[in-house]
Order: sequence, then C-alpha cells, then structure tokens
Amino acid sequence: MQLKFGSFTILTVIVMKGKKSPAFADAKGGDNVNTSNHEQDKQHAFDSFCKKVLKNEARNYYDELKQRKDREVTFSGLSEQDIKQLATVDKYFASVHIFSVLGHAVIVNDDLIAEALRSLPESKRDIILLFYFLGLSDKEIGKRLNLIRTTVQYQRAGTLQQLKKFIWGQADEEGQGKK
Repeated sequence: MQLKFGSFTILTVIVMKGKKSPAFADAKGGDNVNTSNHEQDKQHAFDSFCKKVLKNEARNYYDELKQRKDREVTFSGLSEQDIKQLATVDKYFASVHIFSVLGHAVIVNDDLIAEALRSLPESKRDIILLFYFLGLSDKEIGKRLNLIRTTVQYQRAGTLQQLKKFIWGQADEEGQGKK
C-alpha cells in the first residue's frame, strides 16, 4: 500500500490480526525462528524508522512554510511609507560637484550646498570641507593648515553661520519666486 504525504510516497505493510504474513507462513509458534525472520524484523524496524523520519521532516517543512507565510507581507499590504523605505532611486545624471582640499577630492551631490561652498573664500571652505566632509578635528586641521586650534574653531563656527544664512536666503528666494 502506498500513502502520499506531501511530496513523499510512503510504502506501508499492513498485517491483519489472525492472518499470517507470507514471510511467516511456515513458522510455527516460536520453535522455528530462523535468522531470515530476524533480518526481516530489522528491516521492518528500519523501514518504520525511515517513515517516521520522513513524516517528521515533511511536517517540519510544512510548519516552516506556514511560519514563513505568517511573517511575510505582500507589497500590496505595505503602507506608502514602508514602500519608500524599501525603494531606491538611481541618479544617473545627477550633478556632482568636486572640491579639492589638501590633495583630497570631496564630492558634493547637493547643488545648493555646493553653491554655498563656492561662495566662501578658499581658506574657510577648506576648514568646512576638512571638518564636516573628511572628519578631521580642529587640532588636525590646525596642524595641516598651520593655524591655531582656536582659530580653526572660531573660523569654522563663523563660516557655518555664513553657510546657514546663504542656504536660508536661497530657500527664501525660491519660496518667494513660487508665489
């Protein structure tokens, strides 16, 4: 007899009570036990073990599928905010602005920030680029530009205020132009 369990086919042997299996037809009681019956018992035990293993593996597989299905969410079930987090936009023709400072190339993708940086004198621009884009400390910038650390800190703070005014001024001009 064959049973179908998932994608597994399981062969089973059915022994009815009171009827002798063909393998045991010539055995009488327990007096004629031969080794072939012992080997068949081993084979049946192994078959039973294999069937249990296959059933448990199939059950585990179906349980895993059910758990995965319970955890998965379809794209139609996602909110717009979740979809935006998953999405990415390639910018092939985006404008890239490259600034050079002490032999390092600094890439700025934002047009407004690049315009604001270009409006600065080169010495102040270098301090901003070294601090914010290359991650150097005021002390390290001072060593590279032959300045005192407090001078670097003072110029950086003042330049940052200039950039802020420039960017807010541009934003205000754009806002007035749209009205």
